Amino acid sequence: MPVLPGAEPYRFEGGEVGVLLCHGFTGSPQSLRPWAEHLAEHGLTVSLPLLPGHGTRWEDMALTGWQDWYAEVDRALRTLRDRCERVFVAGLSMGGALALRLAAKHGEDVAGVVVVNPANKVHGLSAYTLPVSRHFVRTTKGIASDIAKEGGAEIGYDRVPLHAAHSLRTFFRLVDGELPQVTQPLLLLRSAQDHIVPAADSGRILSRVSSTDVSEVVLEQSFHVATLDHDADRIFEESLGFIGRLAIGVGKEGTTARG
Repeated sequence: MPVLPGAEPYRFEGGEVGVLLCHGFTGSPQSLRPWAEHLAEHGLTVSLPLLPGHGTRWEDMALTGWQDWYAEVDRALRTLRDRCERVFVAGLSMGGALALRLAAKHGEDVAGVVVVNPANKVHGLSAYTLPVSRHFVRTTKGIASDIAKEGGAEIGYDRVPLHAAHSLRTFFRLVDGELPQVTQPLLLLRSAQDHIVPAADSGRILSRVSSTDVSEVVLEQSFHVATLDHDADRIFEESLGFIGRLAIGVGKEGTTARG
């Protein structure tokens, strides 16, 4: 199936500092494209892949699982590491969980982590019925476009395939067990009002990682897809400042330090 207009992956060849951005469940690179372009404008090498089963139609996603989504960002990270001196990982929602697992598994190859409204658990009673209900019901209502900004819209599916949701639940449990392996500097940004991922998920992540350099920023004006919302510019600047603090030279007059 052709990729939906606007949902295409994004890549920019910049300097020796790279950033891998991971989009969310049922979403697409469109939700992170302005963030990616902001980082690129400041000279970073940026990779924003399209996860398998995303950006086309929900029927395609029903045939994929967490192993497919993680394998895609793992490949993208390895490519960046071959290209760049230092690499950071970042993500929105499920993309935050993907970024945290990359940090846990790749250790020193990841210089730092930035997550926005990271998801850690599938909530509600329906989560416990997924192992059975997915065999009888194909989909449930979508979760895209939780945005406070008037006119804001996310390219995402209007239905959630339950087979994929079940795989997501399995993935979250896996990542939760690996969080103590995350030791890198961590910047976590979360919305004060989020109708998709509760604040408890961020609290759980902060309580379980082993990172000692940790910053938490509360976004007062945005809902779940904060990267397309009122606080988008703050996310862009906070993440650029975080990366610049750890990789000297980033963000200085649109260039990155080499060597």
